[in-house]
Amino acid sequence: MKFKCIDAFCGAGGLSIGLVKAGIDVIFGFDNDPLSIQTYNLNKKHLPHFAELHDVTKIDPIDILKRLNLNIGDLFLLAGGPPCQGFSIQRIGSDQDQRNSLVLSHARLIKVMKPKFFLMENVPGLLGKRGGSTLELFLQQMDSCGYESHTQLLNAMDFGVPQRRKRIFVVGVRQDCYHSPFKFLLAHKSYSNTHTTVREAIGDLPSPPLDGSEHPEFPHHRADRLSETNLTRIRALKPGQGMEHLPMDLRADCHKIGPKQIGHRNVYGRMAWDNVAPTITARFDSFTRGQFGHPDQDRSISLREGALLQTFPLDFDFVGTKVEIARQVGNAVPPKLAEALGHMILDYHRQTL
Repeated sequence: MKFKCIDAFCGAGGLSIGLVKAGIDVIFGFDNDPLSIQTYNLNKKHLPHFAELHDVTKIDPIDILKRLNLNIGDLFLLAGGPPCQGFSIQRIGSDQDQRNSLVLSHARLIKVMKPKFFLMENVPGLLGKRGGSTLELFLQQMDSCGYESHTQLLNAMDFGVPQRRKRIFVVGVRQDCYHSPFKFLLAHKSYSNTHTTVREAIGDLPSPPLDGSEHPEFPHHRADRLSETNLTRIRALKPGQGMEHLPMDLRADCHKIGPKQIGHRNVYGRMAWDNVAPTITARFDSFTRGQFGHPDQDRSISLREGALLQTFPLDFDFVGTKVEIARQVGNAVPPKLAEALGHMILDYHRQTL
């Protein structure tokens, strides 16, 4: 492959998997999370190159290029999703979250390495009050070093991902290499009128063992024990229902004022078989954190089911505790969406040669 890519903030490898499937050669990845790096390097079948533990604020981009036998300007794509919790509209606290500056650390790498393309992923809050000024500064810096940037909100469910998941993507094109404007596809042609459902994603998985142990044939597929109160709650719900459908005596005290007031209708909820899943977050392993109940079994979805709803391969393995693996899965770019983005970039490249 000649389309060489570095994945900054690579996490467990969701973005890398999709780019590789699209035909992009992800030759290196890095992240500051040791467990994510272990996971990335454990899955050579899907991620043949290596990833290393690095702090993006301290990494030397010139040294990385030299180690990869690349000159400035040789790299085809620099991709990455800087941690985005600081821009979340659900987050409470100061806007001066240190993670916000990681977007500008990503800009530093781009300015030094000068790839032909860059790709950045982030939460929709990057367009809002919390993130708008950071995005504007990022785009100004990219313009000043010769990139034409294109920003688009995409929903993963429009690209075959069985999940409602809106994210911002910025693609930058080096203007001395390409002269026509880049255009995002807003949906994959195969999914323009239909969406992949929860049933299609996880319906063929057998039930995990009743004793709470891991399924012998499917790693990370186990049923966590719910409290008696939460068992009563989930048994009171039909597929697709959430907290607002619980009788008042089963609602948590903080939810008794009603869903309109608290703004979280789908906590303590079940997924629906014949619809897409809600956004798989870093705490999808907990029934209390969202609509993460199994459609008809009285349990939260398993780690394996969450990974499948994120479109990780069935045989992709993870390192860490339950909470640590859920975080790796929930923070990832869904590989199927990443693959679509890789095709968009490659198609543009080929059409403008």
